[in-house]
Amino acid sequence: MSEQRGTGVAILAMLRSRISDGEYRPGYPLPPQRALAEEFEVSRDTIQRVLNELKTEGWIESRQGSGSRVRATLPIHVATQPKVPPGRTALGPFIARAFAQPVVELDVFTFTTESLDTHIRAQAEAIRNGQTRAPERIVLRLLLPSDTIELPYPRARAAHQSAPDLTELDRILRARTREITQRHTSSLRAALRDLMTEGLVPDVEVPVREVPLVPTHKLYLRRGAEGLIGPYKIVERRILMDDDTEIDAWDVLGLGSTLIRLAHDEGDPNAVGSVFMQSWQEWFDSCWHRYDLS
Repeated sequence: MSEQRGTGVAILAMLRSRISDGEYRPGYPLPPQRALAEEFEVSRDTIQRVLNELKTEGWIESRQGSGSRVRATLPIHVATQPKVPPGRTALGPFIARAFAQPVVELDVFTFTTESLDTHIRAQAEAIRNGQTRAPERIVLRLLLPSDTIELPYPRARAAHQSAPDLTELDRILRARTREITQRHTSSLRAALRDLMTEGLVPDVEVPVREVPLVPTHKLYLRRGAEGLIGPYKIVERRILMDDDTEIDAWDVLGLGSTLIRLAHDEGDPNAVGSVFMQSWQEWFDSCWHRYDLS
């Protein structure tokens, strides 16, 4: 076999992108494993591990003898996805509503920026292609967990592992999580700053602050308008590493978490949505100012 064109992690990212961009449509089958293995020049075992990861994350479903197909309801929004029932929502439409405003103001607290990066890049591309009117200003404030705290996840499972092995596996998993966060934060920052460099958006700010907090939920706020909140579910799963090895671990899945939307009610400051927006905006602002190290 010729030199491999990428690791399982790179293939995983590519397939996620194809699904989120609508190239692989909800409800439709994925290419056969043999075709994917030939395209990426890897073994079918590698493709099988990647598909298992996509299934765990909620992107695809598999049936014996029928191959894999994209789920009808995806963990993130794509153009072909049907509307989400009231009470629950997807991140894509929320980000799109934010970018439809003359001034984009987003406050985000999350474990990693993986799913946010996907939607920010999609909006940046829509502005660049003229599909969306360019806003006058973009301000995206990010609160991320500090690397100085010991997070309870991801953690290697204790089964069949000695204490020294577990310590090393935990270190590897933490380094992987940190790399994912840094990569996607840099990606979304670059996507937005490029809009300013290209003269499409006059003013772009993407400040990031690290806080010594363990995320139990993800939080997205459009100041004074609406917010999304969703708990991180702790699950037992196998994590695919850069060298194509797998580690059995306890982890949290952000892509598949339920997001609940509540909106500010201008006519009733005591409405549930209004109280939600005020309390969580105050929480975010207090963390933002408390951990200002400038």
